[in-house]
Amino acid sequence: MELRAENISRRYFRKRGEANFFEAVKPGSLILRSGEMTVLKGRSGSGKTTLLHMLAGLLQPSEGRVLLGDTDLYALEDNQLSRLRNEKIGVIPQGRSAVDTLTVYENIVLPGILYGGMPRTEAAEGWMEALDISSLRDAMPAELSGGELRRMAIARTLTADPAVILADEPTGDLDNENTEIVLNALKQAAKAGKAVLVVSHEDDAEAFADRVLHMENGNLTES
Repeated sequence: MELRAENISRRYFRKRGEANFFEAVKPGSLILRSGEMTVLKGRSGSGKTTLLHMLAGLLQPSEGRVLLGDTDLYALEDNQLSRLRNEKIGVIPQGRSAVDTLTVYENIVLPGILYGGMPRTEAAEGWMEALDISSLRDAMPAELSGGELRRMAIARTLTADPAVILADEPTGDLDNENTEIVLNALKQAAKAGKAVLVVSHEDDAEAFADRVLHMENGNLTES
């Protein structure tokens, strides 16, 4: 399934300064295709996360459209969009996203049981092994390091089996060994037919990319 952004931008209005708005993402278009891992590079503050949130259905563009297949995300009612995100769009955020009262395993299978679904047990076991966190299955989030929490969040997204995976700095707090483990897992998901976007300011991710995009001062370009 293809995720397509058509001439999207994001402006924030403000009263101070010479201009009455700040354009965090300038008008631009892109396509995330099934079976491809796209890496988006750029410095902090360049607009990468804002763009990712618009693609994820979390932040409405000031102009333009975001389509998943033939579905315009921002033409949906809130409950429809929430369900579509749960089923079709997996977001790996930068920050902490664990449910503290659930074990690692319970956190990982949680998206699959929302809306009355069944836990994806086999997939959860496989991704925990691939990300080297099987031994943490029954641990609570408070017992985990930052890197382990990050790998748990990645396992949760991959277990949910979305059509599109949007990863915001997924290796930002990982050592070299675990960075390679995570990038291999995301590349494996792309090879399995997912449309994968990895937002990163690190060079390691480029070696795994089918396509590299750059963002600077809100402008999106392709290498």
